[in-house]
Amino acid sequence: MKLLIQSLKVIYCVYAFIIFVISLLIIFPLAIFSSLLGRIIGGNLIYKICLFFVDIMFVVTFIRHKNYAAQQPDAQRQYIFVGNHISYFDALLLLKTIRRPIRVLGRIELSNLPIFGFIYKMVVVVVDRSDAEHRAKSVRNLKSIINKGVSILVMPEGTFNMTNRPLKSFFDGAFRLAIETQTAIKPFLLLDAYDRMHYRNVFTLTPGKSRAIFLEEIPVAGLEIEDLPFLKKKVYDLMEKKLIEYKASWIVD
Repeated sequence: MKLLIQSLKVIYCVYAFIIFVISLLIIFPLAIFSSLLGRIIGGNLIYKICLFFVDIMFVVTFIRHKNYAAQQPDAQRQYIFVGNHISYFDALLLLKTIRRPIRVLGRIELSNLPIFGFIYKMVVVVVDRSDAEHRAKSVRNLKSIINKGVSILVMPEGTFNMTNRPLKSFFDGAFRLAIETQTAIKPFLLLDAYDRMHYRNVFTLTPGKSRAIFLEEIPVAGLEIEDLPFLKKKVYDLMEKKLIEYKASWIVD
């Protein structure tokens, strides 16, 4: 019986991977066309196209996603969205969670992947965290995007949380950007990414439920750079408290 279950898991992962690759191959020419429309219009278009294909992928791979909210994001306002990061699956969950064109701050390494890398760069502001000059350039790009009316998403943990704690420590970037652009922070939680796909192996994907929860907006009006530690702690404490409250499965007392 155990062997049968393991075999079914492998078959499911291969099936899901094939669906993902087929989707990328269909999206790729659309991404090339979208790139001709410029960084903002083209990027927004390819994000919407990705939303459509991810919706199909979740249906055919039997993953049931639902968004909840202590306070719904205002569709007419910009935010700096911040969420927890614990799985490769987070990338697809972001598309199911934030149903508006955004730009994500993401790792530069993924931009080198064939096909996926081209699409990735359309909706992501890449950053090389090991290069101070590149980090500064990424921040300038993010500010420019905010000034053009597009929201930003940052995973402030930077990399996967491979601990048994609710969250890793946060980097300053998202909070510095929020203060410097006076853009409110909208925290959210991905509660089931760890169960759907473990961070150690992309071939641990399983069908089942997926939940995202938007928390209360954190205003930054009037805050200055000196307030950055206070703002970062306020967001961290809220997200940590709610992950414990919702009994996130990776937390071990």
